Amino acid sequence: MRAVIQRVKEANVTISDRKVSEVGVGLLVLLGVAEGDTEEQARWLAKKVADLRIFPDKDASPEPRRGMNLSVRDVGGDVLVVSQFTLLADASRGQRPSFITAAPPEAAEELYNLFVEKLEELGVPVKKGEFGAHMQVSLVNDGPVTIILDI
Repeated sequence: MRAVIQRVKEANVTISDRKVSEVGVGLLVLLGVAEGDTEEQARWLAKKVADLRIFPDKDASPEPRRGMNLSVRDVGGDVLVVSQFTLLADASRGQRPSFITAAPPEAAEELYNLFVEKLEELGVPVKKGEFGAHMQVSLVNDGPVTIILDI
């Protein structure tokens, strides 16, 4: 499972010129599910995202590496979760990426939904993209802060 986590001032998902989800201050999580990923990993990742301290507090140091003390829950932020199998791309050979390590859509969607469910159980308001759809994702990255987690 691979997640690209971006601290945002705002983010949204549009499908066919229709805005389907949007958040204000919070996180945009692009989530890729690999073949063999487990429910345990989805649960672990949800807890990690909910508790990841990447927001500044009011007394934060001007040094960015020291000034991130609060989680998305601490700041009352939302999380927008977007499925993205292309995070599992292998472009090490040739010019066309291979996606053979990505989980089949049925298995990936199940773990994607479990990840969202676990975030919600942890008290994090969650919005979603549409699994498997062609989406346009817009965001204002705050910082910029972008964290990549591979589990």
